[in-house]
Amino acid sequence: MRRVFGLIGEKLGHSWSPRIHAALGCRGYKLYELSRQELGDFLRRPDLGGVNVTIPYKREVFDLVDRVDPGAMEIGAINTVVNRKGELTGYNTDIDGLKYALRRGGIDPSGKKVAVLGSGGTSHTAVAAARSLGAREIVVISRSGENNYDNLEKNADTEILINTTPVGMYPNCPAAPVDLRAFPALRGVMDVVYNPIRTGLLMQARELGIPHAGGLSMLVAQAKAAEERFFLKSIDDAKIEAITASLARDVTNIVLIGMPGSGKTTVGKFIASLSGRELIDIDKAIAAQEGARPGDIITARGEAAFRRIETDVLRRVCASGGKIVTTGGGCVTREENYPILRQTGRIYRIDRALSELSTRGRPLSAGGIEGLRALFEARDPLYARFADVTVKNDGTLEDAAGRIWRDFCENTGA
Repeated sequence: MRRVFGLIGEKLGHSWSPRIHAALGCRGYKLYELSRQELGDFLRRPDLGGVNVTIPYKREVFDLVDRVDPGAMEIGAINTVVNRKGELTGYNTDIDGLKYALRRGGIDPSGKKVAVLGSGGTSHTAVAAARSLGAREIVVISRSGENNYDNLEKNADTEILINTTPVGMYPNCPAAPVDLRAFPALRGVMDVVYNPIRTGLLMQARELGIPHAGGLSMLVAQAKAAEERFFLKSIDDAKIEAITASLARDVTNIVLIGMPGSGKTTVGKFIASLSGRELIDIDKAIAAQEGARPGDIITARGEAAFRRIETDVLRRVCASGGKIVTTGGGCVTREENYPILRQTGRIYRIDRALSELSTRGRPLSAGGIEGLRALFEARDPLYARFADVTVKNDGTLEDAAGRIWRDFCENTGA
């Protein structure tokens, strides 16, 4: 009998679970959207091998399994059900994933005060994980509890922060549930959100030099733990890293910044040809939205008005990943554009000699070489601030594109 494996929930939409489990060896893993009325019969089908369980059934399955693993019992949620000769056992592998992500990020709760943001199901997992890892003190911060977002100063001594709320999740990104500067003693930040892979919270942690971990490796690690229970086999943690890196590459944008006329659009076209990715030119997206070219908008309405429009378009385009995004030369002049680009992107600066820059049809580049030099001197530190990598465009455009694509494939990860 071919056994059934998959993910059950009420409304699943797009899920990465089939791809992750296929990479772990379970190629028949499928998505099953079930109503409450269908849940019991599905779990009792004789060909069931095992399933993962998501919202809203993580508690409901307690009454439908024969045995509950002590870890799932402590957390109060089941996310994995395994059928062994007709006996259903419920487990919680979310805690395995969360603990793996903490270790991966170099975050050790042992002997420290841990604050958990949110009081939902994943909050219980985070509390159990922190407790099992030896946290000295654990507090839960919620909207209306004793510890809430209006009295964060009560827990300013927090050393490890774990976000279990959906704040910052696609498409409402790069929002963050708290300002990390409210916790000056922080030594580690974990965010269970995995889309985008760099949430507002994680980007701030990076800016502040605080060790941090995201939800993507947690998602893969919990799937690996479930797979081990499905098939009673051990899977090397190297699989987690390989799958996490593959997913991260697929959902990360290649963002090109640089001086007007530096070759961003043409380099982007070559990368699109190499990668098969969609290319989105922000200036063209603005023109399509406004019915006027960027230069004409700047001339008619002023640069400040154009920059506001540019930010709105960047926010819309960069909310999702997997694309090549070529930006206007001045996008770096607004600091709020950095997290918009960074949340889903690896940012490449295209650097070209001033004498080689094209100025045709570019009102802000007018004034000859002296005008370009003044523009460059104003923007150079901003490009350096935004860029993950600087690529010299001093050879062929194909060569610059190839170097970017190789770097992206080798260095993109969560």
